[in-house]
Amino acid sequence: MKPRSMTRDPIATARTLNEALPFLKRYEGATIVIKLGGHAMGSDEGMASFARDVVLMRQVGVNPVVVHGGGPMINAMLERLDVKSDFVGGKRVTDAATMEVVEMVLSGRVNKRIVQAINAQGGRAVGLSGKDAQLMRCRQADPALGLVGTPSQIDPTILRDLTSAGAIPVIAPLGYDDDGATYNINGDTAAGAIAGALQADRLLLLTDVEGVKDAQMQLVTELTVDNVREMTEAGVIAGGMIPKTQTAVDAILSGVRAAVILDGRAPNACLLELFTEHGAGSIIRRS
Repeated sequence: MKPRSMTRDPIATARTLNEALPFLKRYEGATIVIKLGGHAMGSDEGMASFARDVVLMRQVGVNPVVVHGGGPMINAMLERLDVKSDFVGGKRVTDAATMEVVEMVLSGRVNKRIVQAINAQGGRAVGLSGKDAQLMRCRQADPALGLVGTPSQIDPTILRDLTSAGAIPVIAPLGYDDDGATYNINGDTAAGAIAGALQADRLLLLTDVEGVKDAQMQLVTELTVDNVREMTEAGVIAGGMIPKTQTAVDAILSGVRAAVILDGRAPNACLLELFTEHGAGSIIRRS
């Protein structure tokens, strides 16, 4: 008989499970929307770790819904195919040729990589985009940017059907307008809108920073909506953190109980946030 491995401290493992029990009960039946950023996807090992976390969440009664980005992968493919892009105010103009590549990368390569990773860990992931089952209707965000959209109406019926059947939805942030045109939607914005429509318990924004920093560049672990507004007005929240915190605030005002900005590159980031006392990253609540 092969001896059992003792490479890990079994007492510490048992203690961790014991301490997690109240949180497992707390989130049983809860809907957790997870935005997986392009930079947070990392290596195959990191993707497998994320997938195990999501499968574990599903197995303990949590209903995870994954929304992903893919900016770095889109940029790489545009360069590889020699698709030239124009920029307005530092933002890429999404014309028809660019949109074709965006849809190919997001709905194809990126979406299916995540689905495959989750299924390889024993989950039942289903990939779709906002164009499927009338999930995400949108409007043009800025005519100067072309086919870039912002959500105008979310129909979460298909997501509820999938989670009720034990599946894990994995969503590419593409939407459609009244004329049937396809639009690229910012992944954070899409995740926030979907979380609001689902009245999710948590919106987890996995990114490549550990969270919101104060003026002394120290991590702020808990904030309110008013704190975010004050820090933004003071210039403490700046740059790329502004749209992330705004997404969190919009989601909370739409009915999400709390949003968390955390480092998706950290091992087991989602589990640390949900099932430990100290959590991870910066949690934002209404008050």
